[in-house]
Order: sequence, then structure tokens, then C-alpha cells
Amino acid sequence: MPTQTHLPTKQELVGLRREFHAFPEPGWREYWTTVRIVEELERLGVDQIHVGDEALDSDKRLGVPDEQELSAWYERAAARTDRTDILEQIAGGHTGAVAVVERGDGPTVGLRVDIDALPIPESSDKGHKPATEGFRSGNEGYMHACGHDAHVTLGLGTLQAVIESDFSGTFKVFFQPSEELLGGGKAMASGPHIDDVDYLIGAHVGLDHPTGTVVGGLDEALAFARFDVTFTGESAHAGLAPNQGRNAVHALVDATSNIYGIPRHREGATRVNVGELRSDNAANVVASEATATVEVRGESDELMEYMRDSVHRHVDAAAAAHDCEADISLIGESLREDSDEALVDLVAETAKDVDGVSSVRRRDRLGASEDATFLMRAVKENGGKATYIGIGGSNPTGHHTPTFDIDEDCLPIGVTLLSNATLDLLS
Repeated sequence: MPTQTHLPTKQELVGLRREFHAFPEPGWREYWTTVRIVEELERLGVDQIHVGDEALDSDKRLGVPDEQELSAWYERAAARTDRTDILEQIAGGHTGAVAVVERGDGPTVGLRVDIDALPIPESSDKGHKPATEGFRSGNEGYMHACGHDAHVTLGLGTLQAVIESDFSGTFKVFFQPSEELLGGGKAMASGPHIDDVDYLIGAHVGLDHPTGTVVGGLDEALAFARFDVTFTGESAHAGLAPNQGRNAVHALVDATSNIYGIPRHREGATRVNVGELRSDNAANVVASEATATVEVRGESDELMEYMRDSVHRHVDAAAAAHDCEADISLIGESLREDSDEALVDLVAETAKDVDGVSSVRRRDRLGASEDATFLMRAVKENGGKATYIGIGGSNPTGHHTPTFDIDEDCLPIGVTLLSNATLDLLS
């Protein structure tokens, strides 16, 4: 194993994590977050720092907000940093970064971490540590409610540990935007930096595992697709001449009812949900437009596609029945991809020698959806291996809740585990 010379201190890691926690940014709007990542990469002396179109395939981005939304977040970030050189490169929602460190011949190891936050107002209760210790979200209505602030910290901390070690090969860290929207994994997997990766590690903190627990491979992520649905009809006076209208709300309601009636599949688990139903028409107006966001999941790619195709069919049928037009726009997507046995074994063995690790589980079920699977599949299709690991974090409440937090003792455990596993793979 290559010699490891230095690990960042817990104090350094906690400071970084709290800084990112205090300024959360949602998918494709992680402008300040990307700037701070780049600043840390510069401080560490990273050989190559790629942002914007150099980091991912912009044409494969999903769920990118409109220009007004992007501009508002851009200006918010610009008020917080003077690094206009970086901001200009990532304007228009081209957030995220890829760090590359080359040290001669050897394999290429990749680490993927996600960087975005959620549209959830953070608790200000006295029992919520970020509120009592002064690092609660400064962007009201948004928070790091899934640990991505910790993931950024793990990526930077692992990079520091690897850089300051003796190894031969290449190490890449993918700081991926827009995981919560499931809109960034496909773009990063289609970018220019994944093709030569021999081994890829993804990581997530918490997930109801206590601090000290390590899971070598989180499997069974549900394949996923999310799309916006818009029905367009024609307005009319609801009392005077309803027959002259084409009712988009009626079409949406019919489609919703039929979507929930899609038969579940005998081959495995399937999910469907319709949310964010909206119509801005007055009560006395036949609705000319109605929108909804729909998501489907499946235990396999094929099961997800069965649900997706069924939704499309019901949307088209409802539009035809009510003489409306329907538009379906894909805004998020992920795959089912499980961890390779060889890397599960490596992580499990490495974890046994990490201070603070009290329990090692080889595999566990993820159950939710995760677009790191796009990068995992890309690596596997190129002949490499990949795993998605769990790092326990004793979160006091569930993910995606206003009181979500982590036990910061998991940060040095995670950095030690990830850097040792990486160095084990680098020759």
C-alpha cells in the first residue's frame, strides 16, 4: 500500500462542513459552493481543476431552472465572493467541478461526491445544533438536509490526504451538482473524465446508520424518472359557455387518477407519484393550462421504463379525451446499478483498520434513488469496477427533514476510510 503521510484534522473538516452547511444552494445553482470547492482545490495544489463545460456534458443536464431563477442565485453568490473568474465559467447553471491529480503510471481511481441542497426550511429550534452553534442555513427555505455538505468535505479531505501521500496513478474527485433533482449524474457520466476510471467509489453519510458503521456496498437503488407534465386546452367562461372551452384541469385529473391505477409488475417493486398539481385559472374560467410533476421508480431499469411508458400512455389518452395537448419533459433520471464484489471486499477490509469504526457491514439496501449509478455504470461498461458505500453518521432525524444533522465524528472516519481505500487501489 502507498504511504499515507497526513490526514486533515477533525477541526479542519468540521470547519469546512459547517461553512458549506451555512450557505446551501439547490441543483444547478451551486455557484458559491463550486467557487469554494475550486478555492480549496487551488489551496491543495491540485494539478487539474475542471469546471463548466470542462467538467460535464452540458447537453445532458436535466431539470435546469429557467434563466430568471439561475440569475437570482448567481447574483446571490456574486455578493458573497470576488471570484468572478470562476463564476463566469459556471454561469448559466454549469456548476460542479472535477479535480484530477496525476502521479505517474498506474490505475485511475475516482471518488464521486454530490454538492447540492434541498428546498427545505431549516429548523431554528434550540435542540438543532446548526441553529444553536451558529451555522444554520443563511439561505432561508433551503438547507443541506441530506448530508451533501459532509460529502463535499469528504471529497476535499480525501483529496488532501491522497495528495500528501506517496502513490502512483491518477486520482479524480467528481464534485457532482444536482443529485437531489437526479439531474447531474447523467451529465457528469457523459463528460470527458470518466472514460479512463478503473475504480469508482461513491459515498453517502447517515442513512440511519450510526457513527462507526461502514457499509461496503449500498445496493438496490430504485431506477427513477421524473418529468413535468403540461396540459394545454382553451379558456372559456365556466358559467356562460363552458362548451367552448377545452379543460386542461379535467385532463390532468383524469390522467392522475389513471396513473395511480397502473398495475404493479410481478417482476419487482414499482412506484409512481403525482405531485405539484397546479392551475392558475380562476374558479369561473375553464382552465387553459394545468401542470404536474410525476415520478416513477422501479426495482430495475426495465420496471422503471414500464411505469414511465404507462404514464406517457395515460397522459396522451387524457389529452385526447379532453381535446387538449400534452407535453412531457424529462427533468430527472437515474439507473439501478449495484456494487462490485471486489470493491465491497476492499472497503470492508479497509474499514476494519480505521479508528472509530465499530461495525462493518458488507452490503445493505439503499432503497431510494441515486444518480451516482450513471457514473458507476459508465465505469463498468469501460471494464472498471464501482461501489457505493455508506458511512454512518448518527443523524438525529430522518433525511430531508428540517432538523436533519450529522454527528461530525463521521467526518474523520470517512476521510480515513476513503483515502485508505483509494491508496489501496493506487499502485
